[in-house]
Amino acid sequence: MKNIDTEPPESRVGAGIFGHPAIPYVAPFAAFILLLGVNRYVPVEPGYVYAIWFILIFGLLLTVSRPVIPFRISNYLGSALLGVAVFALWIAPDVLWPPYRQSWLFNNSLLGSPKSTLDPSLKSSLLFIVFRILNSVVNVPVLEELFWRGWLMRWLISTDFRKVPMGAYAAQSFWTVAVLFASEHGSYWDVGLVTGAIFNWWMVRTRSLADCIFCHAVTNGCLAVYVLSRDQWQYWL
Repeated sequence: MKNIDTEPPESRVGAGIFGHPAIPYVAPFAAFILLLGVNRYVPVEPGYVYAIWFILIFGLLLTVSRPVIPFRISNYLGSALLGVAVFALWIAPDVLWPPYRQSWLFNNSLLGSPKSTLDPSLKSSLLFIVFRILNSVVNVPVLEELFWRGWLMRWLISTDFRKVPMGAYAAQSFWTVAVLFASEHGSYWDVGLVTGAIFNWWMVRTRSLADCIFCHAVTNGCLAVYVLSRDQWQYWL
């Protein structure tokens, strides 16, 4: 397998023009978290909110992050198959043991509940569904992989992360990112933890951020199909 991202991309494109080399990796994720926190308070129909949300984040990725986004995938088949496997892992506990997620471990005041907080009317909103899918499959895999595995995994090894090759392994960095990635997924922290570890492993294995982005996109795409075809909206909190 050809390792294509061993040399940090910012060393090739001069990402420092943005004022700090971390900005292309961090800015879209920070904007995403901010929008996630305030969108419920915006007095606009949710379909339009998600459309605006997609456009804003996509614009950041095209402008601020474009120099550090890799496009050369080294292992299409492996990344696609792993993405499908992670999707299966994500839904397996609920399919095999429906009462599983009602445990206090996944249903409490700190983590929330494994149920959708969306207005039921959105299930018939084409505008919402289209932009929810676009956010899940296009924006989220890129911004999350840039942040978690493109930046944080390296920054935890050295604050001068530009000197750390893509996919470099250090146990503390590997597991810290996996745990933080899990915490981002609320009531689904358990599968989030395993997913974080798998994506981290794939980054170490391939040394390719493009492969991780593609793998993540496949997982989210499969989950979107599952949500819509099986009416399992709890996965879209």
